[in-house]
Amino acid sequence: MWIVRVALKRPYTFVVLAILILILGTLSSFRTPTDIFPNINIPVVSIIWNYTGLSPTEMSNRIITLQERNLTTIVNDIEHIESQSLNGIAVIKVFFHPGVNISMAIAQIAGQSQTQLKQLPAGTTPPLIITYSASSVPILQMALSGPTLSEQQLNDLGLNFHHPAPAYLSTWHGCPVSLWRQTAPGSSGLKYCGTPIERPLSS
Repeated sequence: MWIVRVALKRPYTFVVLAILILILGTLSSFRTPTDIFPNINIPVVSIIWNYTGLSPTEMSNRIITLQERNLTTIVNDIEHIESQSLNGIAVIKVFFHPGVNISMAIAQIAGQSQTQLKQLPAGTTPPLIITYSASSVPILQMALSGPTLSEQQLNDLGLNFHHPAPAYLSTWHGCPVSLWRQTAPGSSGLKYCGTPIERPLSS
């Protein structure tokens, strides 16, 4: 092959090129910026409708179908739409193109939703509109367990003691997480993927 013949005729040139690639590759690996949680600019807006008593089929036919049709004609820069219907709940996820003005998109969705209320079943309340990006999706799952605690007590512990107070933070594999442990006699501690968390909760 011609590249082999050139390498045999000019060995020093290829040695220099190999050294240059090694040096530049090493420098690039140290100077390239890294981020554990990069900002992935894929904006998503969730629209949550509630109407107690409607079945998933009715939620899909009477709310989701109408909303999706109106969104495609009123809201700009939509990449695609996903929806899910449950008993009394309809969840619509609107995925936008990167770089979209998310504030304007939310305003358009809110205005369209208010207009749509007149076409929905009587008593329908305005939807809950939530915005988030792909980089804000939770990546950790924490579990509460206790042989002496009821399901209601575990729910109360997770919602009222663990969730709202970010005062105690630690690091788990480079990720900041809240660490809690109930210190009442006879109760169990918080576990992360089966590993007990030993940081106590101050009273």
